[in-house]
Amino acid sequence: MPTPLVNFIVVGVQKAGTTALFDYLGDSPAVALSKVKEVHFFDDETVDWSKPDYGPYHAQFESSAPAALHGEATPIYLYWPGSLERIAAYNPDIRLIVMLRDPVERAWSHWRMEYSRGVESHPFSWCIREGRQRLFAAEPWGVHRELSYVERGFYGEQIERLFSIFPREQVLILTADGLREQPAETLGQVADFLGIARGVSVEHRDVHVGREVGGPLAAEDVAYLRELYERDMIRLKNLTGVSF
Repeated sequence: MPTPLVNFIVVGVQKAGTTALFDYLGDSPAVALSKVKEVHFFDDETVDWSKPDYGPYHAQFESSAPAALHGEATPIYLYWPGSLERIAAYNPDIRLIVMLRDPVERAWSHWRMEYSRGVESHPFSWCIREGRQRLFAAEPWGVHRELSYVERGFYGEQIERLFSIFPREQVLILTADGLREQPAETLGQVADFLGIARGVSVEHRDVHVGREVGGPLAAEDVAYLRELYERDMIRLKNLTGVSF
């Protein structure tokens, strides 16, 4: 029996609770998740996107119950150029979930992860200023999987692009704070959005919490990023009602 089309994807954003949401969704018998959380199919630049082979993608769901909703979570999709268009070509009726987090906190958390992994060796203050120039040497030009601390936080720009590709009724915007502070209510929204039964009870859980590195976040870095994101945050609020 062929694997059904994937029904939903958590497309963003990194360091905003997507792992916790994926973990919660795994509790539902109505949902069949991918074998790995981040499949990284639609951001794979080695695929021939003029005639893509979806076999490797569907292989992530081969052992799943055919009647269940199939879903995955790869938070780079919202940010990575071409990913959303490729998803639309694959299944124009797919439902997309976007988790958002205060962009300053997200950038800081992202940097701490890369620094602790040894990918990043520069201080956060340098990375969010001079370090952004490194993306101009990246391929594709202007984007980077690891060093995009600031760029991934321009949510208004990314959501505007998302809404130009998919109808708004196929998109659910949530926040990391909402999932952490009101998990039952947030997961109820997800269940309603996907058309599945709400869970009986939900207990708070912390999943994939990064270790503290790099000392405290400097007030001058916070102020710098707040100013940098100001116009985009207005755009985000106008599009979604969400503000940070």
